[in-house]
Amino acid sequence: MKKQKHFETIAIQATEPKQDSTGSVANAIYPSTTFRREDDGSFKSGFIYSRKLNPNRQLLESALAEIEGGHMALAFASGMAAINTVLQSLKAGDHVIVPDDAYYELRRTLGELFSHWQLSHTQVDMTDLAAVQAAVNENTRLIWIESPSNPLLKVSDIKAIAKIALQTGAVCVVDNTWCTPVLQRPMELGVDAVMYSTTKYFGGHSDSLSGALVVGESAPTAWVEQLANIQNLSGAVPSAFDCWLITRGIKTMKLRLMQQAKNARQLAQYLEQHSRIKQVHFPDLPSHPQHELAMLQMPKGSGAMLSIQVGENQKEAMELIAKLKLFTKATSLGGVESLVEHRRSVEKGASTTPDNLIRISVGIEHIDDLIADWQNALN
Repeated sequence: MKKQKHFETIAIQATEPKQDSTGSVANAIYPSTTFRREDDGSFKSGFIYSRKLNPNRQLLESALAEIEGGHMALAFASGMAAINTVLQSLKAGDHVIVPDDAYYELRRTLGELFSHWQLSHTQVDMTDLAAVQAAVNENTRLIWIESPSNPLLKVSDIKAIAKIALQTGAVCVVDNTWCTPVLQRPMELGVDAVMYSTTKYFGGHSDSLSGALVVGESAPTAWVEQLANIQNLSGAVPSAFDCWLITRGIKTMKLRLMQQAKNARQLAQYLEQHSRIKQVHFPDLPSHPQHELAMLQMPKGSGAMLSIQVGENQKEAMELIAKLKLFTKATSLGGVESLVEHRRSVEKGASTTPDNLIRISVGIEHIDDLIADWQNALN
């Protein structure tokens, strides 16, 4: 019986140079936008134009599919480009179910852009399976899961919701950006596709913008073909250099993320016991309302993101943030550096985030230094 390779091994082998006659161990970058035709008009290399496919994107997409355990992958210029592609694959009159706590740009996109396409949506607390089932109607064609959610870190039962989608005839897509396939394997829980902002943990260094969709064997063939067609025709694809950066990042993703997750767990434990902190949102903590489910879906840990609530309002939260010295005050997550931000002031009018909530992306700095930074800020 052939033993399945471990993630670390697959991550290295899947990103090694393919068909490189130089013997190079590192991947080359192919910045060319167009490729030479043969005298008979054929394309010997298989490449025509970089919007359609590029050697660096081909390697990235094959690696993404392999490490996720998916059928195929599509790379995009951003996570939002991947999200928009899924929504564009639907038609007027279709209905979408999304979490009540989710990335605010997803909610804005549905409300501000796709309402013009007559695409309706219902926001629902996806920790309540009965509520998810009740939101289904005859036109429901997509159930979108974000678990853990952004920024309250709610955990949804992916396997159970995937079953609801299957019975409904809808496709089920999970935004797995916060966990990556290192910590959570949605494809193994029955979903049709997984979405990533690969800008985050895949790249891991806050220097590359990109996104991805990985589709499974269960995904309807016609839908997958439509996704690929939209990727090609919309042109929202990553550059060769961005593909090269993300492919390189995959090699060390598990090492980085496991250290970040370990740091996040220790920081969350410290913050939970501090008298000034009203609430810590982090699924690894036994106090989290979906802790048991989180441990089943994410047995290696729930990631390196947490959020806290402090004081009564934005002013108190911002004052605390200003006292931190090691946490960079910036939007985004998943880089090796620790970041902190006040989400409501970023989201502005569309926000449903508590006014006193602070979102934290934990990096790979020494945990003693990170905790000391919070001690100084809180005291």
